[in-house]
Amino acid sequence: MNTPVQQRALGDLEVSAIGFGSMTITQVAGYDVDRGRRAVHAALDAGITLFDTADSYGPTDEYGVNERALADALRTWGGPLDDVIVTTKGGHTRHGDNWWIDGSATHLRKACQDSMARLGLDPLPLYQHHRPDPFRPYEESMQTLRDLVDDGLVRRVGVSNANPEQILIAREIVGDALVSVQNQYAPGFRSSEPEIELCGRLGLAFLSWGPLGGMRAAKDMGSGNVAFTEVAANRSISVQQVALAWQLQRWPHVIPIPGASRPESVLDSVQAIDLHLTDAELAKLEHNDVLS
Repeated sequence: MNTPVQQRALGDLEVSAIGFGSMTITQVAGYDVDRGRRAVHAALDAGITLFDTADSYGPTDEYGVNERALADALRTWGGPLDDVIVTTKGGHTRHGDNWWIDGSATHLRKACQDSMARLGLDPLPLYQHHRPDPFRPYEESMQTLRDLVDDGLVRRVGVSNANPEQILIAREIVGDALVSVQNQYAPGFRSSEPEIELCGRLGLAFLSWGPLGGMRAAKDMGSGNVAFTEVAANRSISVQQVALAWQLQRWPHVIPIPGASRPESVLDSVQAIDLHLTDAELAKLEHNDVLS
């Protein structure tokens, strides 16, 4: 049913070298439920085993819209899910288009329990702190995640949108249960490289969100990425494949999680796993102009 693909370490787990960012299957108003389900099924068929969601992914201010859509898609697939890892996030609040942050112990514990119920997972395989709360010490949120592990609600912990200092705080408090960092990283957004390097030293996986530059940038990716466009054109493949392969070859602990709402996008991204860029191509991409 599903095709084995190259794996990468996520703590004590082995997952597909590219994950599936499920935000885009519901984030846009008027989203197509059936198409999103087909995209998830295409990912499973292609061997993708890591699926990323969050309680705040909408499009409405109702929590869990995306989690429920992903859970439904997984449940309706015809194959085994034993190797599939679903990771979700808590700590963001939203009211319509207004997003805010709540890293309190009360909010994170309830968010975790609600995500468990929606996803039908007890414990959660990997629970991520969505974003640092600017109005409370980071240590407070990390201690809550440690408590969730100790109480058996969560097996593993990740942090998202964190800087090197915060990653070190998380490691000190959460300990070996901390297995990943999820930050933005793309051809036109390379400022997370200090975090990637730190993750390599600490033995953490780095889950890159927005690896194609975001939904709009991915659609028009060639316009601001001359080097990536040229490499893609020379090989007669998509620019997206080149962008993903570039990350995979640069960093052995990076797992890109591109968003997809169409099966065609999934199948295109998966091909990047086996795409080998030459040293000359990598050097060309290294000096690529930043996205405008």
